Amino acid sequence: MVAATGNADTSVGHGELIKAVDHALTTHGRALLTGPAGAGKTEVVRAVAAAAEARRESVLRLAPEAADQWIPEASAAALLASVPAAALDQLSGPQRTAIALLRREADAPRAGRDHIALRLAVVEVLRTLAARQPVLLVLDNAQWLDAESTDLLRFALRLTPPRVRVLVAEYVQGGAPVGEALCGPGAPAIRVPPLGADEVAELLVRHCLPARLAGRIHQASGGNPRLALALGHSLAEAAEARDSSAHHADPLPVSGQAREVARRLLAGVPAQARRTLLLAALASRPTTSLLRRAGRPDAEAELAEAERAALVRVGEDGTVEFTAGALPTALAADAGWPERAAGHAALAAAVDDPVQAVRHRALAVDTPDQWLAAEITEAAAVCRRRGQRVLAAELGLLAAERTPSWLAGEELARLVAAAEDAGWAGRADLARRATRAVLARDASSADRVRARLAVIDAAGQALGALDETFAYAMDEAAGDPSLQAAVQLRIAWKHNLSDGDPVRSRDAAAEAGRLAALGGDQTAEAMALTVRARMGRILGDTDAEEILAEALALPAPEVPLGMRNAPQYLAVRHALFDDRLADARRQLMVLLPAVQRPGSAEDVFEVLRSLTEVELRSGRCEAASAHARRALELTIEAGLSPGPAWYVAAMAEATGGSFARAAGYARRGIQASQEEQDQVFLSRSLHALGLVELATGEAAKAVATLRRVAALEAAQQVVDPSVLRWHGELAEALIAADAPGEAAELLDRVGTVAVRLGRTGVVAALDRARGLCLSAQGEADAAVHLLEATAQRFDALQLPLERGRTLLALARVERRRRRRAPARAALRAAAEVFALAGAAPWTELAREPAPGEGGGAQAAAAVLTEAETRLALLVSQGASNQEAAAKLFLSVKTVEARLTRIYQKLDVRSRAQLATALRTR
Repeated sequence: MVAATGNADTSVGHGELIKAVDHALTTHGRALLTGPAGAGKTEVVRAVAAAAEARRESVLRLAPEAADQWIPEASAAALLASVPAAALDQLSGPQRTAIALLRREADAPRAGRDHIALRLAVVEVLRTLAARQPVLLVLDNAQWLDAESTDLLRFALRLTPPRVRVLVAEYVQGGAPVGEALCGPGAPAIRVPPLGADEVAELLVRHCLPARLAGRIHQASGGNPRLALALGHSLAEAAEARDSSAHHADPLPVSGQAREVARRLLAGVPAQARRTLLLAALASRPTTSLLRRAGRPDAEAELAEAERAALVRVGEDGTVEFTAGALPTALAADAGWPERAAGHAALAAAVDDPVQAVRHRALAVDTPDQWLAAEITEAAAVCRRRGQRVLAAELGLLAAERTPSWLAGEELARLVAAAEDAGWAGRADLARRATRAVLARDASSADRVRARLAVIDAAGQALGALDETFAYAMDEAAGDPSLQAAVQLRIAWKHNLSDGDPVRSRDAAAEAGRLAALGGDQTAEAMALTVRARMGRILGDTDAEEILAEALALPAPEVPLGMRNAPQYLAVRHALFDDRLADARRQLMVLLPAVQRPGSAEDVFEVLRSLTEVELRSGRCEAASAHARRALELTIEAGLSPGPAWYVAAMAEATGGSFARAAGYARRGIQASQEEQDQVFLSRSLHALGLVELATGEAAKAVATLRRVAALEAAQQVVDPSVLRWHGELAEALIAADAPGEAAELLDRVGTVAVRLGRTGVVAALDRARGLCLSAQGEADAAVHLLEATAQRFDALQLPLERGRTLLALARVERRRRRRAPARAALRAAAEVFALAGAAPWTELAREPAPGEGGGAQAAAAVLTEAETRLALLVSQGASNQEAAAKLFLSVKTVEARLTRIYQKLDVRSRAQLATALRTR
């Protein structure tokens, strides 16, 4: 019963909480830690106890188990068994006898024991220990203390000296809490908060689980660490069982350990409340009024019990939301068929939406019914018109299941429609399920191809694992140009996303366009031209705009194969690449409501992504952050590939939020894109990380990261530098890392292409880096002139953040040549630009140091490059050449050569003189 020590990975995200508990114990001497099962209370308790032991305090631990609550004085016996023998030697005879009897006969009848002596003995033991050193008494799982031990400890803790501190951790399960009784009134009660999505991602990474599933697991677990890990392992096991990787949109299997954790969470409410919770779990949009109409007259009171147990949240309007998405799944799975059927029947009579009424009536029976199947099919059509494609797919599958066997043709049509709805909605699990059913029947080649295409469409960015599906689809499409065009079009997407090969993508798109024209499919023809134009832009083809114009000239269907693949959307992207931001924003505001109607989450995400990028470059960081948040929420809700959403969040944070959060999102985006073999967004997330590293002064890391972007772009044969503008950042990082020659070569090479293609914004960004390069090469006057002109060009282009970054670069150059007044003026101008844009982290970078704040080091470093400054500071603080080389990602020889130049510039001969120079100059 004494808790084992050791670290647990479920302590992720609890650093601040541990500090809060420690502070409460220091201030009040008592602290109560609460939270649901699996929230991480034990890990927090262990960390606090370890910190106390490190301070040489005496730590007593007690962690009863569920069975101990029925054994009188069992916990008291366990606690005394852990007390050092020396603390018992000073007890009086009756007290030692009482303890001896308790320790020998904890489960024996209590009659004849001297309970007064036992209580006094516990008090005396705690006093004796406290007289030697401070004592921390840790009571974990206090909800399982037996009543007699609780009473004994309550008595003893009232009489203990202040040097005895008490930490009680419990979760309330049915009965009354005991923590307040043990700690006394007024003791700080600290609740363990759920983990955020970032922390769930870190938890999964530590356990070698796919990071791209973090959003869905966070939603399903409600941030409960134990449940999150159980769900992650269940997903991994399910993926292994079917010999494939877990897909980002797969349903989370609430089975095995995950179901046990969910059951333990649900055990905190009585049976009546659980019946109400089951109805809420079966309903699509549960409310208290719906549950009352469905036969739960005491729904409010029963839900209040569930809310106290942190199982649900009840809104002011009566809406009911489960705190963890796995809870309704577990409730439904644990209920028997008769109970579920009765629940659906009750809800069918209570809901006010005809579609939901049909759904519940269908789920209340399990026999084929021709008329019911027709009703479900009509309900699916209504959902399709509403843009509720996931529900349409679910209803389509349900309609097929309720279709009698003699209507095989109708059943097959419903399955194909369900597959296509699932593909449109990005629900890979539903698409696979419908497609398996289609392939198991005597389906035509056209139906088989349509079903396979739905699986491809539902895969999102993860197209790399579908080679077999593509092969079967091509084989079955033979002889039908329209079907062949549809398959070739998706092959073109795969070549770009997964293979990182725009040339093959362009060629596949050309073949798709030829086949589409042959088959008279203008929709597919427009999409194929769009892919050709997109790849042509990447490859620097001069006819890319003409091809896009050709695509735009074709009749645009109401719902093409996703707006993200339509020429209208590519026109927006080209406007963004060309810095025609006002045009791009205007078109996006037209597209946003248009893409929300059909219900494609991927289309809505794409428009939000572009809006984020447009607003960031326009200097409207607050609006950009709002779009990025919506994009991330939509990604989690719809189960989309998370790599693109984490990239968008990283860019929004890097500009208007926090560099630290931006780096976290970027790293998650990198991992997710690697897991899904998404070469396009892998480059983008790496670029976001490199930008943060450059901004925060980690030049060597930025060089390494941005070189990975350069390698990926080279492998993808990307020519146009306006699509992903990493070139200037890499040049700036190389300059900061003391490699201006390499930076100059890069700038010349890319600048030639940018000028040829007319990419004025790219040329200006390259000139900013060129100004820094000139400064590093000793041409300060030319550098200042170029940077001042570049700032004016960015102003004319209406790119305020780029102008602010250029003013920052100008301030650095002026400071390096000891022109303090112009440097301060440039800094102030940059700060004003960033503040007006809401670019918080950049505003902080442009903050002028207060008098005496780093002044000596900055003055001494004014004659050094940024790379030399970092090395000088490290060495002056005692780092050896080897340590400095490791920290700066350099060779020892490079460090030695750079130190020689530093000594020459500052006119010093030793490390001691260097440290003095940095302090005094």
